[in-house]
Amino acid sequence: MQIISAPPRSRFSASCSPSGSFLHLGFARDVIFRSSSPSRRKIPLRFPRASSSSDPLLVQAARGDLVSRPPAWMMRQAGRYMAVYRKLAEKHPSFRVRSETVDLIVEISLQPWRAFHPDGVIIFSDILTPLPAFGVPFEIEEVKGPIIQNPISSEDDLNNLHSIDLDKLQFVGESLKILRSEVGEHAAVLGFVGAPWTIATYIVEGGTTRTYANIKSMCHTAPHVLKSLLSHLTRAISEYIIFQVKSGAQCIQIFDSWGGQIPPNAWEQWSRPYIQEMVRVVRKECPQVPLVLYINGNGGLLERMIGTGVDVIGLDWTVDMADGRRRLGNKVAVQGNVDPAYLFCPLPALTDEIHSTLRFLYWGLRFSRWVAVLVPAVGDLCCLLGLASWLLGSLLFRAFELLFP
Repeated sequence: MQIISAPPRSRFSASCSPSGSFLHLGFARDVIFRSSSPSRRKIPLRFPRASSSSDPLLVQAARGDLVSRPPAWMMRQAGRYMAVYRKLAEKHPSFRVRSETVDLIVEISLQPWRAFHPDGVIIFSDILTPLPAFGVPFEIEEVKGPIIQNPISSEDDLNNLHSIDLDKLQFVGESLKILRSEVGEHAAVLGFVGAPWTIATYIVEGGTTRTYANIKSMCHTAPHVLKSLLSHLTRAISEYIIFQVKSGAQCIQIFDSWGGQIPPNAWEQWSRPYIQEMVRVVRKECPQVPLVLYINGNGGLLERMIGTGVDVIGLDWTVDMADGRRRLGNKVAVQGNVDPAYLFCPLPALTDEIHSTLRFLYWGLRFSRWVAVLVPAVGDLCCLLGLASWLLGSLLFRAFELLFP
């Protein structure tokens, strides 16, 4: 689970306060109030009056408005843990079909919202979805995963790239419009993209990899090729973000999933400047849309991530939340960071972990606002009671003092 914390004053509003928060965290009423609380400390303050904005709770909290409770959503809400998804996947076995057909995208995106009513509805898609729109065809095999048909390894290969053709991504835009219509202001609609470095790893390696040998080698043997590729991806992904926002996305998460696979100084050279440029371009067109950056294994990158200019930085469960907040200071919001493996644990263990996060979240509000989300995804057979409990708990957060009588 990730928690997001923003600075006391945000670029979105001159009246924002460190007391605002949004939480991707939950626990069912019967589980919360029947479990013993590990702490008896009195809560010294109450949540401030909620913002009068009509925007969804998650959007309000992300931009720094005061909120009545922390919002909750799951990073990968749709998936095989849900029987309705598995049934649909049996009928439509191709992931490309499921993620590129409007009716299926909308249905899959809404399945967890209907079941759990989280505060965010993230579109069912993939970070590789836009690749064919700028000249990089790919397929997804059941066992191997994504396969790039023409990996880039030389300057000549760059000639296959072209400007992004957003007409080829109308299924994404139409899906976002329908999702906005379906959920109204009851939840925020979230879009997402891959960061240039992470997308480049697939394009250079030809698919998934454990070593990243080709792209790491390219950093030294053909840096001009890699720089050209990253620059092209930066332009294309920036346009894709703006397209998603104009189609209905109210918040965008940038996944630099493999940014943690290179040393911090290499990330500073090969990833940060391109994310920073994306943020600059998007801010110019869509200044009110919060941008979130998440990197797997980002413990060594936290201070450097601030330089990208995003509004929210996601922590995975390998980073201590208190230490992460201290290192990031109040310049950026923080999202994190309960290990999804707790969904496989007995409910008392899950209860304790959620209470621990709630305590840290609550006391952390005196510094900044927070968002907690499950990181990065639940398993195929996770405890659905635990998942429902985790999500529903945020709705009870205003009764937080009951946890600490």
